[in-house]
Amino acid sequence: MTNRREAIAAGLGIAAAPSLALADSAPAPATIAAGEFWADKDGVRLWVYRKHAASAPRGALFLVHGSSYSGKTMFDLHVPGRDYSMMDHFARLGFDVWTMDHEGYGHSQKTDRNSDIQSGVDDLKAAMAVVEREARAPARLAFFGQSSGALRAARFANQFPQHVDKLALDAFVWTGKDSPTLAARRKNLPQYQASNRRPVSAEFYRSVFTRDHSGASEPMLGDVIAAEEMKYGDSVPTGTYVDMTTKLPLVDPEKIACPVLITRAEHDGIATDEDILAFYARLPNPDKQLVKISGLAHTAPLGVNRARFFHALEAFLTMPARVDLKGEKGSGAGHA
Repeated sequence: MTNRREAIAAGLGIAAAPSLALADSAPAPATIAAGEFWADKDGVRLWVYRKHAASAPRGALFLVHGSSYSGKTMFDLHVPGRDYSMMDHFARLGFDVWTMDHEGYGHSQKTDRNSDIQSGVDDLKAAMAVVEREARAPARLAFFGQSSGALRAARFANQFPQHVDKLALDAFVWTGKDSPTLAARRKNLPQYQASNRRPVSAEFYRSVFTRDHSGASEPMLGDVIAAEEMKYGDSVPTGTYVDMTTKLPLVDPEKIACPVLITRAEHDGIATDEDILAFYARLPNPDKQLVKISGLAHTAPLGVNRARFFHALEAFLTMPARVDLKGEKGSGAGHA
């Protein structure tokens, strides 16, 4: 497999491309262990994946993938001369990093269902049994979700708050109002509703990285993603696309009790600033952050400025514990 990837990379001219700034900010090399596991969701086999260094003093982090590619492609992509693996990055920082393939994606079982958002929530619940067994502790983790993975993770926090210590969301959409990306998808809604799977191709994956800003990711990345993802087939489930164009909102911000980070890429067309700000305003926990990052578009973890995104997420995950305040809250109307 490594030789195949190297051949693909060479054919795309990656070796000749200039190195990225991320290399300078990447954590020091560390020996990282990887493990593959299976979760059971009412008879559906789901692939669960873990990476960690010798110790993980900063706790566990679960990464939730989006609509069009699987967990390893999204979060553990290996390209010669590049540091694209989000799992490796955070494992080196001292986290126990997990992901999974949702029903119908990647290594997980393909069924006749469309793997909608609620199905993804049920997948995550099934994965918690694996985490508890392997970590030998109750499953209470930080969660990060990307795009429709952010909807899965946030809805999981609504339904299973006992498992969510912190919640980070990227490319999140709440109501979908005035979303350019969702407006374009609605044109194909009859097609998505007519089948539980939709076709994907190299052309499709290239479009993911150019639709918002052609310079936000390396030009070869769509082809690299296509080569990795299409090993699993030439289609993916339609459920998240249907949900995001017909069922929003799917998350109640007032029922998310944990600290929340929302990262918003400068050029991401999945949601408007107004939609995200309205969601953010309704989050009840005062430990909440909204970070807009320039130089990024949709799929920030694979952008040329992903180091800036990694920095924001690390800062959120490692926020020092709060010292509880004594005394009483004032009115704010004292002497000037």
